[in-house]
Amino acid sequence: MAKAPTVYDVAERAGVSIATVSMTFRRPHKVKEETRKIVEAAAEALNYVPSASARGLAHGHTGALGLYSYDIFLPEPDESLGSKAAGSARSRAKVSVVRDDGDDDYRRFPLYVHEVQRGVELECWQRGYALLIGGATHADSATRVTDIVGRVDGLAVFPDHSIPAEVLERIARRKPVVAVSQRPQDDGLSHVSIDNRGGMRAMTEHLVVEHGMRDLLFVGYMNTFDAQERFAGFRAALRAAGLRVPSKPAQLIGENYVESVVADVLARDALPEAFVCVSDEIALDLMKVLADHGVRVPEQVAVTGFDGVVAGRVVRPSLTTVRQPMQAMGRVVVDILLERIADPAGQPITRRLPVQVVLRESCGCSRP
Repeated sequence: MAKAPTVYDVAERAGVSIATVSMTFRRPHKVKEETRKIVEAAAEALNYVPSASARGLAHGHTGALGLYSYDIFLPEPDESLGSKAAGSARSRAKVSVVRDDGDDDYRRFPLYVHEVQRGVELECWQRGYALLIGGATHADSATRVTDIVGRVDGLAVFPDHSIPAEVLERIARRKPVVAVSQRPQDDGLSHVSIDNRGGMRAMTEHLVVEHGMRDLLFVGYMNTFDAQERFAGFRAALRAAGLRVPSKPAQLIGENYVESVVADVLARDALPEAFVCVSDEIALDLMKVLADHGVRVPEQVAVTGFDGVVAGRVVRPSLTTVRQPMQAMGRVVVDILLERIADPAGQPITRRLPVQVVLRESCGCSRP
């Protein structure tokens, strides 16, 4: 087998320094287009493939960052086919037809986790780092996250209650870890979060002050730091306005949370003036259920969300929401990791990003 070409071979053929070759493959946007094309042509002629691992190891690093994410992929539509049925289908070479009623079209758009992950990907690309994305079921989360750590220089994690806190704290003693949207605390981890409380308080104040609403119902689970902070902001706004302050959000009555909330208020003839939802996803579900029951938004009830996902702009009525800077969060995550990698003895970093209230149709405001 012929000897594999090296960075020195590419540099010699292109007539540039090895530093320029390295920069072309690590941070191409930093290299003049003409020079980049010359280097790429030389690499192609030599069948040269850059080795990120070798490049990183030469400096004592892997050259990669890790992101432990949710499992954000939907199952394959034909997963219910058994092996026998699948084999039979292949032998007959028939095409199946599936009816799609479009009920969940908004789920085809990027949601919160997708947007943050996109920010991480973009910043890694700009900074010349590879990105390893992992996820797991609750049963093996601790094992999988530990496995990722062994292959990267730093790790970012979304909230995952199946990973014991002591596991992340132990990892943070070896490599920098950034926790996304988790309660900042003295745990050895760096933290990136947003102004959940202030954003939800501003949204609630808009409904109370601008629309004169007095009967508002908060909808959402309280199993995350973000959700707890948003509910606290909701309560603070009601308290400041001299209104009744609930001790807990709308409660789960039946098997499906959103369905049960709507069924409960309609059965009691207690439709509020506004449903204030913990997330856009809950709000979008809620608007669909309300429409199914013949309740018009915003004519009969207002609905608001939190996140600012793309789907909120395209549904009708468009969704009033609190927009968080999701891609910016991902970029800040990478920035913190690289800062901590450069200064291993430094202290963990905590950053909280601002949010913005976006007024649309679902609260009764005109589209901007």
